[in-house]
Amino acid sequence: MSAQWNSPIVHLDGRPASAQALAPIAFAGYAHFTAMQVRAGRIRGLDLHLSRLRSASMALFGTALSDEQVRSHLRAALQASPAAVSLTATVYSDEGEFTASATGAPPRLLIRTGPPSSGPAGPLALDTVEHERTLPGIKHVGEIAKTYYLRRAVEQGFDDAALVDRQGRLSEATIWNLAFWDGEAVVWPVAEMLTGTTMGIVRRQLDRLGIAQRSREIRLADLPAFSGAVVMNSWTPGVPVRRIGSVAFPDAPDFLALLHRAYEAEPALAP
Repeated sequence: MSAQWNSPIVHLDGRPASAQALAPIAFAGYAHFTAMQVRAGRIRGLDLHLSRLRSASMALFGTALSDEQVRSHLRAALQASPAAVSLTATVYSDEGEFTASATGAPPRLLIRTGPPSSGPAGPLALDTVEHERTLPGIKHVGEIAKTYYLRRAVEQGFDDAALVDRQGRLSEATIWNLAFWDGEAVVWPVAEMLTGTTMGIVRRQLDRLGIAQRSREIRLADLPAFSGAVVMNSWTPGVPVRRIGSVAFPDAPDFLALLHRAYEAEPALAP
């Protein structure tokens, strides 16, 4: 059936969610999620999304929905949505937050769809801020700092912000992973960060294509040595970055095309 974007699809545990059911979680902060782009009812990196939800649920709740439960709820939401959507799947517990112990109650899955997106065209200029996310390996909700630093960067003439940890290492950007090109290989920052599903797709497809990849600690002083930089997330495998702080990067269309080629080589699967 068709759906109007002024009335997005919102499902709770595989069924349309009522306002009454959603009210208790309107401002809940103890939850995690994954975000994806769906085209023709299919999802790239479905296994990575399922793994992310499973591992984060075990870390936060000590129990997890089965992959088949998640897939069933995804199918139900997509059957009620247009063929191309952005989809966010959020896992939470009725036990809520600010409770000292958990009973192991099964987590619940909230799915919301909206208009498809391919992200900004770029190139982007990124401010640098010293910030380390709490539980960086989990894509959790309620991270006020990401919006705060984004808005502060825009106020200062940038498009977004890149994060630098207490050791001076670049980790990620507010809602993005970072990747660099050194003329021979794709270079990934080493620091505590969220490993994005798009990053996972690109890395395994670059391996399949035989493209060299390196992982290393990257500090601001190292940036002038790179001949290209991008950000990536669930919207896109690559948006060019023209500047991080005061360091400018040259155009790197071949690097950008390589990342998109790797992403597009990933098969899209129905849930």
